[in-house]
Amino acid sequence: MEYDLIATTTFGLEGITAKELKALGYEDLRTENGKVHFTGDEMDIAIANIHLRTADRILIKMAEFEARSFEELFQGTKNVKWSDIIPIDGIMHVNGKSVKSTLHSVPDCQSIVKKAIVDSMSNSYGISQFEENGPLYKIEVSILKDVVTLTIDTSGPGLHKRGYREEAGAAPLKETLAAAMVLISRWKEDFILVDPFCGSGTILIEAAMIMQNIAPGMCRSFTCETWPTMDSDVFEQVREGAERAIKNKDIKLIGYDIDGRILKVARSNAEKAGVSKYIEFQKRDFNDFSNSNRYGFIISNPPYGERLGEKKEVEQLYKIFGSFKKKFFNWDYNVLTSYEGFEGPFGRKSTKNRKLYSGKLKCYYYQYFDNELIKNDGDMLINHI
Repeated sequence: MEYDLIATTTFGLEGITAKELKALGYEDLRTENGKVHFTGDEMDIAIANIHLRTADRILIKMAEFEARSFEELFQGTKNVKWSDIIPIDGIMHVNGKSVKSTLHSVPDCQSIVKKAIVDSMSNSYGISQFEENGPLYKIEVSILKDVVTLTIDTSGPGLHKRGYREEAGAAPLKETLAAAMVLISRWKEDFILVDPFCGSGTILIEAAMIMQNIAPGMCRSFTCETWPTMDSDVFEQVREGAERAIKNKDIKLIGYDIDGRILKVARSNAEKAGVSKYIEFQKRDFNDFSNSNRYGFIISNPPYGERLGEKKEVEQLYKIFGSFKKKFFNWDYNVLTSYEGFEGPFGRKSTKNRKLYSGKLKCYYYQYFDNELIKNDGDMLINHI
């Protein structure tokens, strides 16, 4: 069965997720805020869930229509053939959101959509009461400027939950954002990669998984695997293919942190992700940064105001960071921070920067392209996959 599919993303990552889908062989993509639209069958749902590194969820789009009254919302929802996907015992859990729309009461919209789905299911199955004791179907009613979009979530827990990270530091970076930071860097396997503020190791773990072609969703399950319409063999086939595609490149990654406890967590996370042999975690103060390599890469999410609390402390940290850049002038630096004045204390304007979001926090990703051995021919995602 062919579906209209949506890969949801954090704002700012849509283009990166679209490139991932293109690299996986998908065409006719349509991108909008927080979403990448594509089409596919059950196999494609499995591929997207298991392989996409920067998407949040994979949704099936059931319908899209205008509604300015509850009656229009009810009829538009009822007209959808929900029984094509939801079985007679399916649990129909409806959540919603409404932005700049006439129908602004989300609880009322959720209630009406649920009633309309039950009516549609009643027409299909010939019963009026549903026990809802089977597999879960998370349905979302999203209304933007009076346009209703109805979707069913295939992923379950967000795709950032790879399964390797049980603990994190005080300000954890989502795995999806960490992967995006690596994918839009120019890092290649020939060069050392250092994160001098590594915390629980997320950036380095995602980098190692990318370089070794380890699919991020290979070791977790997805809610749609419980659906009777989804052939269980499909996910197994995709996982087996992903397993066969894993590489064993000779790469070197180093992470520093001054907190021994969080480094223990980082080592445990790397072990669970299957990349511990590629990453060396060192208990070291950032001020003691040193390396004998003439060329290398830094990808990092250093502390900023929300974490340190003191503007002067943050600026001093960035000044030191900038002084290291002068010493390691042939290294590419890739730095994510919410501190908008970063380039000032760092002492240099970035080659490129882009706005990204860490949760709801607006950040900027400052990139310094100085490794003369790397041609500036695009990001790692294009060069690597």
